[in-house]
Amino acid sequence: MINLTRRAGPGDEPALGSGLHPVLRRVYAARGLRTAGELNLSLDRLAPVGTLGGAAGAAQLLLSHARRRVLVVGDFDADGATSTALMLRSLRGCGFAAVDFLVPNRFEYGYGLTPEIVAVAAARSPSLIVTVDNGISSHAGVAAARARGIDVLITDHHLPGAELPDANVIVNPNVPGNGFASGALAGVGVAFYVCAALRRLLGGEGMLPKDAPATASLLDLVAVGTVADVVPLDANNRVLVAQGLARIRAGRCLPGISALLAVARRTQAELVAGDLGFAVAPRLNAAGRLSDMSIGIRCLLADDPAEAAALAAELDALNAQRREIEADMQLQALAAVRALRTAGSGVERSGVCLFDAEWHQGVVGLVAGRVKEQLRRPVVAFAVADERTLRGSARSVPGVHIRDVLEAVATREPGMLEKFGGHAMAAGLSLPRVHLDRFARAFDAEVTRAMAASAISDAIETDGELGDADIALPLAEALRAGGPWGAAFPEPLFDGVFEVRGTARVLAGRHLKFQVAAREGRGGFEAIAFNSVDPQVPAPLPAGRVRLVYRLGTNDYQGERRLQLIVEHLLPP
Repeated sequence: MINLTRRAGPGDEPALGSGLHPVLRRVYAARGLRTAGELNLSLDRLAPVGTLGGAAGAAQLLLSHARRRVLVVGDFDADGATSTALMLRSLRGCGFAAVDFLVPNRFEYGYGLTPEIVAVAAARSPSLIVTVDNGISSHAGVAAARARGIDVLITDHHLPGAELPDANVIVNPNVPGNGFASGALAGVGVAFYVCAALRRLLGGEGMLPKDAPATASLLDLVAVGTVADVVPLDANNRVLVAQGLARIRAGRCLPGISALLAVARRTQAELVAGDLGFAVAPRLNAAGRLSDMSIGIRCLLADDPAEAAALAAELDALNAQRREIEADMQLQALAAVRALRTAGSGVERSGVCLFDAEWHQGVVGLVAGRVKEQLRRPVVAFAVADERTLRGSARSVPGVHIRDVLEAVATREPGMLEKFGGHAMAAGLSLPRVHLDRFARAFDAEVTRAMAASAISDAIETDGELGDADIALPLAEALRAGGPWGAAFPEPLFDGVFEVRGTARVLAGRHLKFQVAAREGRGGFEAIAFNSVDPQVPAPLPAGRVRLVYRLGTNDYQGERRLQLIVEHLLPP
């Protein structure tokens, strides 16, 4: 049974200044904002570059290799792609003699700086390997590089293990003792700070080329990678994303980002953070999931708009292919969930494991996320990596730190997991196929413990009800402009009872569209519930009184902007 809870604001009235819509004031207060200064998202609000532990040492190490060959080793997701592009653009702009990149193919080498990738990298004779968005768990790979006489700079944001790899320098805000104000930086955020530290060092030494671009000119990349990686939008990340969005809206972004927005049919001038997460990031990620992330990186490195457009079109085609694969896998996964419910075993599980030998390993993370939304439980979806190994992708719910769950499983069941890593909400792992059933039981047990410890309930948190007069276009536009919204700073979500008018329609076989009236019968608000129809399980269309959990959105049609309720949950009144 789903329960609705209301986000609670502070007991006293926060001093957020005048001029805010009362609902927006309430929303900000419920997210912990107390002063008008916290609404200031200018660059001078960023945590100082010099306070990120290791950044100064990284700058010195980079400078010592400025006349030699530097190889950037990235990750195969959007955060990794933006991190790689940012590092290359910055180093080249700072006059480095030879800078190139290498991204492991996830199907051949897996994640991170492995010894196998070091062997591939060594063929290019680098003097320095720089990891971006990976490396903090690459003990063997770092050792292999150092044994070959290659220096290693790790820039990463993933949680470290008990021991750190033996790199020359490590920059990671989550390393114990770092002391940086924000442990929520994405990989691209860490790369941004390192490049800013390098630019400061070069300027102090009188070595900065006159035409070197300001590091802030790359904030469009930082915004894309930060939103794509779903890291918490704390105060520092909100500044990074807001400043990157401002550059994109003003038309001062990279040709590759403009091209990706164009193929996604998004208007740059009105861009919001959600557009980066739902339009740009999936197209970049599609390259890493199905093909080769170097396509996405080359798109972000392209200076010629025609080249960027061609690469964006290629990414768009890969994304369409990814969506088809994911849709088929999702149907299979949901059928498995229904079978579990029918058998009476699925709904009692705290942590759910799913596996199909035909699933595509590049898309299991998306399937895990979709099923997690249906079950409201942590989910791991597995695909075949090779004849003896499964590769899994885990997605979690608020209150269950999924990487900690995997670490607890590894501690209680030594030798069962080959490797794992990730964040609070998402993680990856490799598992011998023979251990799948054993892992499923252990995972369920650890999630049960985690849920008990955090007293999690199956609740939907909203910002309460809106008065009839507030359900209007001005508030929708004020909320849209009031972001950036994202992880840990969620877009406002409201609930209320409405009367369905007329007959609901099913669009494209998956979406519900209908008209509703508010409590006093006012209006004929358009409502749409995306992906709410299961084509394999017919369900009655909404009618009469219903409780909606919804966001206030807008719909632009034939030059007219109208209010639209974006329904997240449709519940009994």
